Amino acid sequence: MNPGHKIILTVFFCFLMIVAAAAQPDNKFKLKSGAKGKLCLNCHTAFQDKMKSTYLHTPVKGGECSGCHNPHSSSHGKLLDADTDKICFKCHGALVAGKARSIHKIAGEGQCVLCHDPHGSNNKNNLLTAGNELCFTCHSELGERVKKAQFKHSPVERGCISCHNPHASEKSDFLLETGMPDLCVKCHKTDTPSFKSRHMNYPVANARCTTCHTPHGSNKSGLLHENVHMPVANKMCNQCHDEPTSPTPFRTKREGFELCRGCHNEMVGEAFTKNRLHWPLVSREGCLSCHTPHGSLQKGLLNRKVSEICGKCHADTIARHEKAAVKHNPVKEGNCTYCHSPHASDNFLLLKQPVIELCGTCHEWQKHTTHPIGEKYIDPRNKNLNVQCLSCHRSHGTDYKNMIYFDPVSVMCTQCHKDFTR
Repeated sequence: MNPGHKIILTVFFCFLMIVAAAAQPDNKFKLKSGAKGKLCLNCHTAFQDKMKSTYLHTPVKGGECSGCHNPHSSSHGKLLDADTDKICFKCHGALVAGKARSIHKIAGEGQCVLCHDPHGSNNKNNLLTAGNELCFTCHSELGERVKKAQFKHSPVERGCISCHNPHASEKSDFLLETGMPDLCVKCHKTDTPSFKSRHMNYPVANARCTTCHTPHGSNKSGLLHENVHMPVANKMCNQCHDEPTSPTPFRTKREGFELCRGCHNEMVGEAFTKNRLHWPLVSREGCLSCHTPHGSLQKGLLNRKVSEICGKCHADTIARHEKAAVKHNPVKEGNCTYCHSPHASDNFLLLKQPVIELCGTCHEWQKHTTHPIGEKYIDPRNKNLNVQCLSCHRSHGTDYKNMIYFDPVSVMCTQCHKDFTR
């Protein structure tokens, strides 16, 4: 056989091997013919019941256990061949688009097994639980609110995925299939006379519906938020906005706190008598830095929970006390306004009272220490400061008992009492 024929035969056999490999499933572990799946079930007999599930994961149905597991050894739990996110994303990578506007945290982290059974389930899509109950295992607070709501929203009753994508959304925040009001107008016709009259003839068809309505359910008629601003409740939109027939119907008659001052003059006036103002009050957004103008789930028309509002600007403080092993109870409860005034104060750090008096509202400090504190006693470490509660305790929390700065206590004491240093 001449060299030319040998080359042709070699190329031909290589081609046959490639075709054969492509025609057969991956068999990197060189299992015997027909051994896949069945071989595993020789030991994992209890898994036979799982195989009777209504819905089976495609690799399981095909007996491809080694598609996810290494049959010999692994550095991952349950002999997984890799991290769960890498395993799932090999086939399902398209579920979380690279340019997604919002991503479900557990989906983005590849924690798919928190929602799906990787082998089989009697629920569609191999979900661990059917319907909204699966979502409410994490979103329990929302789940309780939905169950107790007097007025139900029909899409929520049908299921969360009526409006939300469970993995990611390319078009909107909060995993919504599309943004508002486009999502809402799929069901709600905005061109009817009744719709217009209920909204005082304001052109709300292009507005964000959730500024007034809660989409999950409410105890207020019309799915209004639990706490409604009085002008909204009284259908007096023109108290704050231009008339609906004007060229600028949604423009407010004044900007910032000046608009709110019309009704809340006493509060605003009192704030301006204080030595220290909370800067958001006098910013361009004014009261809307922390409050919503129409309705809210939170008391005081706050636009989110107190700790979340404060965390927008004071993220470093929030992060620090979250790491603290010993937390101050108001901080632990996320109630910053227990000690701080959100608008203005005569005390540093916008405290509601001077430190000793403020701490004394909860702590009878006279009974647990004889250490002198007050204006008469100067802190040796800083001649500009008096000795008071914060000289030894951090108000938000520390890693040490009683929220002291150092451990053991002697380390803290000897900062001032140096003659006792050992």
